[in-house]
Amino acid sequence: MSTTTKWRSQRLARLGSAIFAEVAAWKAEARAAGIDVIDLGIGSPDLPPAEPLRQELSRQALREDRYGYPSSRGSNVFRGQAADWLRHRFGIAVDPERELLALMGSQDGLAHLALAITDPGDRVLLPDPGYPIYAAGAALAGVEPLYYPLRASSRFLPDLESIPESHWQAARYMIVNIPGNPVSAKADLPFFEQLLAKACRYDVLIVHDLAYSEMAFDGWQPPSILQVPDAHEIAVEFHSLSKSFNLAGCRIGFIAGNSEAIGALADLKANIDYGVFDAVQHTAIAALQADMARGSQPAAGALYERRRDRFVAALREEGWQVELPSATMFLWARIPDLDNGTRWASRQISREMIRQAGVAVIPGDAFGKEGEGYVRIAIVEQEERLVEAARRIGHFMRAHGLIAASPGEERV
Repeated sequence: MSTTTKWRSQRLARLGSAIFAEVAAWKAEARAAGIDVIDLGIGSPDLPPAEPLRQELSRQALREDRYGYPSSRGSNVFRGQAADWLRHRFGIAVDPERELLALMGSQDGLAHLALAITDPGDRVLLPDPGYPIYAAGAALAGVEPLYYPLRASSRFLPDLESIPESHWQAARYMIVNIPGNPVSAKADLPFFEQLLAKACRYDVLIVHDLAYSEMAFDGWQPPSILQVPDAHEIAVEFHSLSKSFNLAGCRIGFIAGNSEAIGALADLKANIDYGVFDAVQHTAIAALQADMARGSQPAAGALYERRRDRFVAALREEGWQVELPSATMFLWARIPDLDNGTRWASRQISREMIRQAGVAVIPGDAFGKEGEGYVRIAIVEQEERLVEAARRIGHFMRAHGLIAASPGEERV
């Protein structure tokens, strides 16, 4: 049989790293060898939705009138509720008819946005490291990425003045993700004001991915870019119910902001899909209503803050001095230097950590060249399993001279 790629599009080669499939193969290999793998790789919530939401989904799914084609824009009721939640959470007013669109999870919109608002050959500003769908969406649209670095020296925030003027002049849009994946940078409204002032000067649409707005720690409440006056003229913002309410498998989120960009995305999606299952939309409505009624720190944020504190403390006790993230379900952990000043490659240490310690993490280079030297660790296990993972990681790192060995502990 021929091994040519007759039936495979060349654009697939532009989608970047297949590391998630590669890590899945590593995990399968380890489990086949009898290793108990603690999976801290994929950022999927390990808990189900709250019982009232499961009950609501069940009730809605049993209704006979929920099985027609839904609107690709989202129901009027869902869009209205999403707008009410934005007003409650951020104090912003959004027109649910023109400035808000339902999505099959925020990744749906991020994957299709470039197709809707750019033309082949256009350029877009993307973060490095960044969530892989940003570059994948650009690649599918035939758009050229212009990467800007996120580095520890700038607290993993975009250094707006270091981005070349030629990039600002060329870019059609810029994706920003605060707090983000894989790095959970922290920013306040003055930063977004500066960002929007820059964007207005060069007529660049700002695309803010705020999927982790409800997963912040230490009393911080991430702002919406739409809180900046007149932001609707130059910005859109993605929101997701996947992580905040453990509804990842239900696939629902929304985009709000600039009506022209949202209208273009709505027109594209009207030709692609028929929208989110009505039963799921009603479940999402119940989730947003419950969140508005609670009036305290989001449940997801409190849960992951407890996990973060215990896991980071356990890793530090083992000798790995990782930084405390300010939000999200991820640690962005710098790989320690060896005694001779060299460092393991992120893919090498991730591979060996599964094989030798039974702990799965994602190598930082999966998120861009600036991610080399880091690994992303998802805190998506119960606390006792996280402590066990820290113990295994510590033993692995001491054995390889990555951190100081305990008395009597042998190195490999």
